[in-house]
Amino acid sequence: MNADWQNGGFGIYVHWPFCQAKCPYCDFNSHVSREIDEARWLRSYLAELDRAALELPNRIVTSIFFGGGTPSLMHPDSVTAIIERIRKHWPMSNDPEITLEANPGSVEAGRFRGYADGGVSRISMGVQALNDRDLKRLGRIHSVEEAKHAFDIARSTFERVSFDLIYARQDQTLENWKNELNEALCLAIDHLSLYQLTIEKGTAFSARYEKGGLTGLPVEDLAADMYDITNELCERAGFSGYEVSNYAKIGAESRHNLIYWRYGDYLGIGPGAHGRLTINGQRHATEHYKMPNAWLENSERGTGEKVRNQLSATDQANEYLMMGLRISEGIDVARIEALAKQPLNEIALSHLIELGLLKRKGPQLRASSQGRLLLNSVIAELIF
Repeated sequence: MNADWQNGGFGIYVHWPFCQAKCPYCDFNSHVSREIDEARWLRSYLAELDRAALELPNRIVTSIFFGGGTPSLMHPDSVTAIIERIRKHWPMSNDPEITLEANPGSVEAGRFRGYADGGVSRISMGVQALNDRDLKRLGRIHSVEEAKHAFDIARSTFERVSFDLIYARQDQTLENWKNELNEALCLAIDHLSLYQLTIEKGTAFSARYEKGGLTGLPVEDLAADMYDITNELCERAGFSGYEVSNYAKIGAESRHNLIYWRYGDYLGIGPGAHGRLTINGQRHATEHYKMPNAWLENSERGTGEKVRNQLSATDQANEYLMMGLRISEGIDVARIEALAKQPLNEIALSHLIELGLLKRKGPQLRASSQGRLLLNSVIAELIF
């Protein structure tokens, strides 16, 4: 009998915590540092992989994702060494997806060729806006011209290139967003990540917002209209909305992120990295030390992992529910009930289907377009 995680596969996430500048909307674990001893950092990444390999034998790695921070600030030799160490410990799938996140200001043709030579097969680029005024407001250090130049370099080096945009920005009209999205779709190769601006606690934007300084944000109805037009224009251009904020041509979906959304297992290493690991039949939630120096020092002492908690049957079912309803394929009812060791609430389920927020076809349960807009409320009704 297969373990549950095999429904989603196994991937590895490597977190590089450093950026050239901290964006005011960002709540990711990213830090600005003048001096980085990259050789020392590499030793710790490799040691973490060596430790993990002892606990996780006989896994096939389907994807590796270098996230951050800005991993495109890493030397290509470091990225190559990490990929080689993973290949040493685990067999890889026939066509592994190896993604590296990049910011346009850190893109250099020679560096990108080095990543490709080392095994990187996909780039995810943080463009965020296609006009200079909004890039400045978002705290980005690149211009639109630099972003397009960086995208050209990436496109000439890699077959698969995705980029991110943020919408529902300050003073952005529906027409502004339509024009920008159409331009993005003309540039795009096979994948786009399109996120609505959210004000996250602990960010510079949050502090500004609480003081009344973040003006011109769209009202809820306008933001919903922007979401609707995003789906409409992407679909028309052949980019299916396979997840709440992600659009791809058929076969170009992010395989690494699908591991999360299909509730597979993933090893996370690096400052603040999270993981989900099934060991001896028990699934665990793992988390590494968040602050870079704390992670580095603890990794050198023995392990960068700070937290390892066993997940109960209810925890696992709820995580699968929250992740799986984000994607267009939805969740498998038999699988979630097996995880929970109890059936879904049929009264709540019938009500949500009647309201048109959920759709059920055979074994699969998925959120409708309207349901995705109200996903938190939908999940709250079904949670175990």
